[in-house]
Amino acid sequence: MNLELRVVIRQLGFLMFVLAALIAAVALFAVYERLTGRSPHGADLRALSITAFVGFFFGGLLYVAGRRTPELFGHREAMLLVAASWLLGAALAALPYRLWSAFPSDAGPAAHDFDTYVNCYFEAMSGLTTTGATVVQATGALPRSLLLWRALTQWLGGLGIVVLFVAVFPLLGVGSRRLYRVEAPGPSPQGVRPRIRDTARILWLIYLGLTVAEVLALRLCGMGWFDAVCHTFATLATGGFSTQDSSIAAYPSAAVHVVVIIFMILAGINFGLYHQLLQRQWDSVKKDPELRLYLTIILVATVIVTISLLRNSSSVAASTGEEATLGTTVRHSLFQVISIQTTTGFCSADFDLWGFAAKATLLILMFIGASAGSTGGGIKVMRIMIAAKVLLAEIEHVYRPKVVRPVKIGKAVIEPELKLNTLVYVLGIALLFAVGTVLIMLLETANGVDITSAASAAAATLNNIGPGLARVGATQDYAWFTASSKLVMSILMLLGRLEMFTIIVLFTPRFWRTQ
Repeated sequence: MNLELRVVIRQLGFLMFVLAALIAAVALFAVYERLTGRSPHGADLRALSITAFVGFFFGGLLYVAGRRTPELFGHREAMLLVAASWLLGAALAALPYRLWSAFPSDAGPAAHDFDTYVNCYFEAMSGLTTTGATVVQATGALPRSLLLWRALTQWLGGLGIVVLFVAVFPLLGVGSRRLYRVEAPGPSPQGVRPRIRDTARILWLIYLGLTVAEVLALRLCGMGWFDAVCHTFATLATGGFSTQDSSIAAYPSAAVHVVVIIFMILAGINFGLYHQLLQRQWDSVKKDPELRLYLTIILVATVIVTISLLRNSSSVAASTGEEATLGTTVRHSLFQVISIQTTTGFCSADFDLWGFAAKATLLILMFIGASAGSTGGGIKVMRIMIAAKVLLAEIEHVYRPKVVRPVKIGKAVIEPELKLNTLVYVLGIALLFAVGTVLIMLLETANGVDITSAASAAAATLNNIGPGLARVGATQDYAWFTASSKLVMSILMLLGRLEMFTIIVLFTPRFWRTQ
């Protein structure tokens, strides 16, 4: 069977239309900003309007090019469409930044056009993949319309722009199931409906409901409507883009911190469990093994970080600007543990000033990540469970070679294929992390990058977290990297968001051959 490119081209046209429509909606907000005097020059309005026009124009061209498409949508077409959607989507999402103005960077105003666009593409890819790594050195310099677009890209990427695509457009037919399986986060997305479009719609309705709830909660805590919307988009997408340079640390209100903590936890849970709650399946949710381990990891990590900070209370005051009381220490420990494990990347404190034990714990959490079927990144708690179970089973097999015991998660037996897939994925992430670290160090020789900065930058982008340690720490940005390093990290973001295989398979010759 030949790879049918026309069906991919047609659906990419639809994707361009969707993104262009959303950019046009943000342009209307820019009109409001100009009328109220917040954006008197209107450069952001021009940038957004031109981008919307470009999106509609090229979306139309792609649709016309693929209009005579056969009703064929196989697994290879699904993988190619998902990968192309993120690459092309990031290119369009970057255009408002570029048309408005170059992002400030260490390269200075004389930076080459290519370097400038790479900055914009990095920011857009970071948004859509919900990574939250930024090249913006002064958030206040961006118009509010672009800050809204920046936050919206994360909200779209939370459950995946392609899942939105499946929910809105029924034109994919039976191919939508293949597309959803390729796009949906986690090793085994928990279906909630027999029809895949119904599943996608239910997930997005839950997502919308949580969005409205958090916006209202943050507003009640005293946050302005605009900041509440932008931070809600970033929280539920586990993205981490903030309207403030100091992230959530700019809001000293404990109530704001508690609200963000609650919704970060909710965003890191398998969304299929929410549907079970709506169906009043309380017991199945309470007994879910991944949920239990997810919450246990948060609890244990918080205890470790809290003890580490209590032994060095001066680091708490230095990193938060607050008195190092027990309540303050626990709150910031819990906030950063949840922020890193769910791969949100918000910062309530400069955790780079914390002790070794606290930073080592956060580094481990970067790789563990959130639950399968959530908006979070990382390896996922489910894969950690499976890998640990397989390891324990192999250890038992050494001293009890005649015992044959199936590997189970709860009452479900893990099939050999899933065990192999999990182990290969964990090994692949470790390999990509090592390769990414080496490449960044080689490309940043002139900048004298240290191993901690390079390794944490690779880990933070691959696992879609954002902040790392040292030169990419909680109060730092990614503007100082060379364009080559930013492209490498953009690829790492995409590999992490699409869980590696979808991208890597495109570079295998057999993928493009007739089957």
